Amino acid sequence: MSRADLGKEPNEVAQMFDGVAKRYDLLNDLLSLWRTKSWRKRATKIMAPKPGMEILDIAAGTGTSSRPLADKGAKVIPLDFSKGMLEAGRKRHPDLPFTFGDALNLPFPDNKFDLTTISFGLRNTNDVQSALAESYRVTKSGGRIVIVEFSQPTNSFFRNIYRKYLLAAIPPIARKFSSNPDAYIYLSESILAWPDQKLLAQIMQTAGWDSVRWRNFTGGIVAVHIGYKN
Repeated sequence: MSRADLGKEPNEVAQMFDGVAKRYDLLNDLLSLWRTKSWRKRATKIMAPKPGMEILDIAAGTGTSSRPLADKGAKVIPLDFSKGMLEAGRKRHPDLPFTFGDALNLPFPDNKFDLTTISFGLRNTNDVQSALAESYRVTKSGGRIVIVEFSQPTNSFFRNIYRKYLLAAIPPIARKFSSNPDAYIYLSESILAWPDQKLLAQIMQTAGWDSVRWRNFTGGIVAVHIGYKN
């Protein structure tokens, strides 16, 4: 299986990520023009991890989003449904408790975590509403969800340039640097098909999250959505 389609059949998506796990973080840095580290740093500040906090990092991949949370003293569980990603993550961060699991059926009891978060992974689920409801279930009353995801630039001129970049620039870059360039074509297509900031906020509210708000990074290329569980 070289790539998944936008139907997001779970086994196909997992196999696709298995195949790109070793160079996934490098290619993400390259394709984002080296902005991912800045985005993660700003997102970590929003999450405000501290000792004693229990955090579930869904679709954690190789642990790049989990590492800064753990370094602040939080108890972090990185979860992913790609065994290849988990294997790569365990090699890089052997102190983190990488856990196999599906965002649509989290292997945890109700009301366990102070914070649930998912970075650049929500759009790869085949049922966003169910994934958000599962996150709500395992989050404590008074807890939060923080979603970091590619979104839609707010300036129309910039948005058109960005869409052309995704369609025209990513495929040749991926072919040059990745053993599975079709996976990155899928990723760019999934970004283009993703809801804008306002629509994602509405989907979160339907799943039960309250006081939903968002912050745009780099003109809306990425948006961080925050929701609360009463």
